[in-house]
Amino acid sequence: MIELVKHFVILYGGLFAITNPVGAVPVFLGVTHDLSRRERREIARKTAITVVVTLVTFALIGEWIFKFFGSSTDAFAIAGGILLFKMAMEMLSGKLSSVKISREETEEFSEEVVTLEEVAVIPLAIPLISGPGAITTVMLYMAKSTSIPEKGAVIASIAAIAVTVWLILCSSNGIQRRLGRVGIKVMTRMMGLILTSMAVQMIINGIKGAFGI
Repeated sequence: MIELVKHFVILYGGLFAITNPVGAVPVFLGVTHDLSRRERREIARKTAITVVVTLVTFALIGEWIFKFFGSSTDAFAIAGGILLFKMAMEMLSGKLSSVKISREETEEFSEEVVTLEEVAVIPLAIPLISGPGAITTVMLYMAKSTSIPEKGAVIASIAAIAVTVWLILCSSNGIQRRLGRVGIKVMTRMMGLILTSMAVQMIINGIKGAFGI
């Protein structure tokens, strides 16, 4: 049981660093600046639901994706590690990763008139929070899990991240006031540092598995 709890904590910590919901606060406030508090909470709820549906779906079908494209989990780990490393380097500089969403996309959604559903799904849930890095990671986590309890821990960690996303987005105004843009950039850099070590370890594990080292 203790090992399973440790497994869950590691998974949750890794997903938190990758999704970086705190770093999404400025974008969330930017695309919802003219909405009421009730509408913002509704967007936060829909965003969290989209995140959990997206990540759980890819976690469950990841094995079939590997088989369909004839790709091994080791090869996917190397590719995923490179992708995460790129994200981490941008996060270390305090920037919103372009792997998730570009500045042009953010400005486009701030200027256009869109529905609550559109804002919640794109750009907030996809690709800002549950982007390529998060999708790749949950697929690998699930593929590496050898027992039902371990696979359950992956699903539980995704659900926990979705709840965290909802709480953070609902508290976005308070977080912005307390941390400010500088504080959020510091948090983003910290997440980038954690993500760097995860990316390097993912590449190392992929190389070891591919070459039988």
